[in-house]
Amino acid sequence: MLSILIPVYNYNAFPLVLELHKQCVATGINFEILVQDDGSIYFDNENNKINEFQNCHFLKSDKNVGRTTTRNKLVNTAAYDWLLFLDADVIPVHQDFVKNYISEFNSNYNVIFGGYQYQKINPDLNSEFRYKYGRKREEKSALERNINPYQFIFSGNFLIQKKTFLETSFKEDKNFYGMDIYFSYQLFIKKIKVLHIENPIYHLGLETNEIYFKKSLKAVESRKKFLVNCEQIEKISPLIKSYNKIKRYHLIPIVTVFFKISEPILKNRILTQNPNLVLFDVYRLGYMCTLK
Repeated sequence: MLSILIPVYNYNAFPLVLELHKQCVATGINFEILVQDDGSIYFDNENNKINEFQNCHFLKSDKNVGRTTTRNKLVNTAAYDWLLFLDADVIPVHQDFVKNYISEFNSNYNVIFGGYQYQKINPDLNSEFRYKYGRKREEKSALERNINPYQFIFSGNFLIQKKTFLETSFKEDKNFYGMDIYFSYQLFIKKIKVLHIENPIYHLGLETNEIYFKKSLKAVESRKKFLVNCEQIEKISPLIKSYNKIKRYHLIPIVTVFFKISEPILKNRILTQNPNLVLFDVYRLGYMCTLK
């Protein structure tokens, strides 16, 4: 039995639900698909059509509470013990996507990650940074991800037991971004068994360079606030590992000065055509050093 849970904000989730419903019916499994809106102002007409499918529900929220709270609401509503989380702006790569996850129900793993792929396209210049980051940093084979399984935790495509989610989920409010790393840390520190398989989705909703850049900095702020002093965090976060090394050698003031001087140049090279991801890593590290 499977609950498919999809948080949505200003996106048309109907094509995704249409494909998932078809695949679920083909397997013969007991299932439900719950799409929880997060105070959207667009695509209500499209998403309301989700209610026309058997076992599918579009749940409307009057206010924006953030993806983390929305996910928790979905879990509290879910009827079954296996939860498949998907972002709204994705589509399964393969027609046996649901079947592949169902085949893992009897495995010895509590969490299974299917992976990300990006369609081979020439992205708009305004979203080239997000596209390049996805292709270079997120699009990894299961073999690569299983070498260090807690470093490749992406919450847009994974199967998890409900009790495991309740043990590891983040309970804070909507003002914090990039909490996949918090989820990863909880799985790691609690020794939850994680498996990566080849069951990818295409990530379709490419944010603009500026929006993704700003969200990335918000994620750095979350790491600094919640994780920088956590036990063994350096084993799953290269960014925090580098920051703590700088801190041990009392170099934060020097790095901060360097960052403030070079910040405009770094940002320009990150957001220009052919974005430089190494400089993006440098920027995030410098930014973390400036945070109180």
